[in-house]
Order: sequence, then C-alpha cells, then structure tokens
Amino acid sequence: MTADTLRYQVSPSDHARSAEQREAILAGELGFGKFFTDHMVAIQWDKAQGWHDAKVCAYGPLSLDPSASVLHYGQEIFEGIKAYRHADGSIWTFRPEANGERLQRSAARLALPQLPVAEFVESLRQLVAIDHAWVPSTPESSLYFRPFMIATEAFLGVRAAQAAGYYVIASPAGAYFAKGVAPVSIWLSEDYARAAKGGTGAAKCGGNYAASLLPQQEAYAQGCSQVLFLDPVEGKYLEELGGMNVFLVFKDGRLVTPALSGSILEGITRSSILQLARDRGMQVEERPITIDEWKQGVASGEITEVFACGTAAVVTPIGELKGKGFVVGDITAPAGEITMSIRKELTDIQYGRLPDRHGWLVKLR
Repeated sequence: MTADTLRYQVSPSDHARSAEQREAILAGELGFGKFFTDHMVAIQWDKAQGWHDAKVCAYGPLSLDPSASVLHYGQEIFEGIKAYRHADGSIWTFRPEANGERLQRSAARLALPQLPVAEFVESLRQLVAIDHAWVPSTPESSLYFRPFMIATEAFLGVRAAQAAGYYVIASPAGAYFAKGVAPVSIWLSEDYARAAKGGTGAAKCGGNYAASLLPQQEAYAQGCSQVLFLDPVEGKYLEELGGMNVFLVFKDGRLVTPALSGSILEGITRSSILQLARDRGMQVEERPITIDEWKQGVASGEITEVFACGTAAVVTPIGELKGKGFVVGDITAPAGEITMSIRKELTDIQYGRLPDRHGWLVKLR
C-alpha cells in the first residue's frame, strides 16, 4: 500500500490530560524529552502488505514479542524534527522532506522498509491535528517530534526483519539555553570512535548513540558537556560530536566543516547553515580537518570561532576543547559574532520572524 492510499484511523485518548494539566506542564520547566503529548502515530509494515494500518492513538507502551528483531539485532532508526508556533498561532515545521529523505537513507542502511517522504510529512500533520494544543508559545520553545522505526518480526534468525513499525511521538521542549546561549566545553575522545568506515555512521540509528555514551560519561567527568570524535581510520580528522556537527570560523571569514565521509551524519541544521552562509557570500569549505589544525588555529588566532549544530540546540558555541594534557580556547570568552548571527537568522526563519527564502517551512496547522 502506498502513501497516497493510507488512511488514518484516529482514536482519541480516553486519558488525555485536561487543559489545566496541559497548561501547567507547558508553563513549567519543560527541559528536553521530559513530557509527552497525549497521542502518537503508528503505521505497520510487512513484506506481504507493505505499509498499512495507519493510526493516531493514545500515547502508551508498545507491545513487542520478546523475540522481536529490534531487541536482538538493533534494527532501529529515528529522526528529530520540531514544530514551531508562529506569532499568529499557526504551526509550522522546518524542512520535513529532508528529514523524510534521511529516514529513507537510514532505513536502506539498516535493511528496513523505506517510508515514503510524503507519508513522513503526513504523519507529523496527523499528530499535530490532534495534539496542536501541546505546541508551546513561549520564546524559543517548540514541539519536538521523535519519528522512529523498529523491526517487529518475532524471529531470531540473523536476517532483515520482514515486519516493522513506524511511530511518531512528540514532546514539548523549552529553550535549550534557558539562561541564554553560552559557550560549552568539549572533550576530545582519543580512545573511542563513534562509527567505523563502512559502518552506520551516516545513518541515524540508536547504535551510533549507544556507542557514544561511554565516552560521553568520560566527557562529563572532565567537566565537559559534549564529546568530539575523530575519524575511525587515522584518528586525526574531525568527525562530529556525540549528536551534533561541528563548524570552524576562520579569521578571513571562511566557514569550514568536516566533509561527509560516510561515518558522519548529514545534519539538516548543518546543510541549512551551509546554505545561509553561502547566501551571505561567505566562503564555505567542506573538507577534512585535522585536530592539529583546530589546536594550532585557535592558538594563532587563525580560527576565531567554533560552534556545533543540531536540531535540539540549533547552534551551540564551543568555548573550549579539552583532551589528555591540553586545553584549547577560553570558556569565559563570549560567543562569537558569526556564530550568534547564524543562530539568530536560522531561528528567526523557523519561528517566522524572517522571510523563508528557500521554502524550508511547511505549515502543519
């Protein structure tokens, strides 16, 4: 069954929060991923029927057979995308087709079925139709969608599953930097790699994040909020953070980011920043960057700003890079001018405060 023939069965939750309960949650400290809306989307797939049984139903536990493939072989992928409430009360999302296409690429790598991009976008629209009141309106807040796909076939053989489920849950999220955007410290991981050559680094799958958790704990122990990974072959080229892409700003105005290598996730925020920088006439470079170039560039003043980007925080200034026996940068220095300017431009587009020159916004309600 194709996307244009899918029909959603909508079953409103019989235990949805009251308007008063919902407003109390939205008025409090939302954080990130702490609260969830009353409903979710579920679509099933199997080899015989294709995509079918599309539902909007009450948010709640999933029922899985103990032998479900996802539990044993990690056949799982996910996405992250937000809905933004504009000043007129309308609700929009940002570049959902790009997220849908990335979900397809991840599915292909993990031997999962590819959900049509149009159906990916429609699944977001269906959830907002019933849970639109959960989209917050406070500054820099949003509704974060977590679409994900898991292999559900009850079978222990090592092969691609012949049954899968696609789901969308949503969580109201507050401003990532509640007290204002502030530079962070990053820890350089020299003992661990995020992904291997030929592996799943370019896919958005849970295994990549699981592999980053131990070095992330190491980063916390060193007083850092994120971990930076190097390439898995030579161990000298920048790849990405545990869940964000990285950019360097040079004194001559160049914006440089690691080239996609097959083990780096192609971030939607990353590609958007590259486009905005080109719009400004900046020289943009996607190329291999060694860790020594970062260290020496900051020390000499050749590199003036460093920042990371991703869906959750949008743009995060990096003030300091720590590693075994070295510290580069100054965590007390203010965030860079270009970093903050790019962040403001991107968020202003997302919230409807600037014109959408590239047609990135899609109205959900």
